[in-house]
Amino acid sequence: MIARSFRDLKVYQAARNAAGTIFVLSREFPVEERYSLTDQIRRSSRAIKAMIAEAWGRRRYRAVFVNKLDEALGEATETQSWLDDARDSGYVLPEQFDPLDSQYVSIGKMLSRMIDRADDFCKHSPATDYRGISRVEENDSTSEQSSNIDEFFA
Repeated sequence: MIARSFRDLKVYQAARNAAGTIFVLSREFPVEERYSLTDQIRRSSRAIKAMIAEAWGRRRYRAVFVNKLDEALGEATETQSWLDDARDSGYVLPEQFDPLDSQYVSIGKMLSRMIDRADDFCKHSPATDYRGISRVEENDSTSEQSSNIDEFFA
């Protein structure tokens, strides 16, 4: 399968789903948490999918692609930390916390695997001289690597 968009990535879909769950749960947080815990957990959960999208758009350069995925991984673990605070404060019940925390563990694993296999996602080999390459549109299947990375796509 050739991915046409970051939206085709399983990790993006998982991050989007988890961010939606965080949003719904955080509606029930106390008003005094509005500008602290509520804002922070929503921001970090949404940043994960935004960083994945940005990484996809910058996969022309391996180092930038890896950096953005690494930032997404950092946001995922930050979200887990905020989830810990919500659980410790009694805002999230264990039966809500456990599956959501598991989702973030899974997201972290997918991001780590993508970082490890960055060359499979990037448009050109690391030694490419970009001065001689014209910009290629996403729809052009010749721009995609032929390696087997189907496991990452929905």
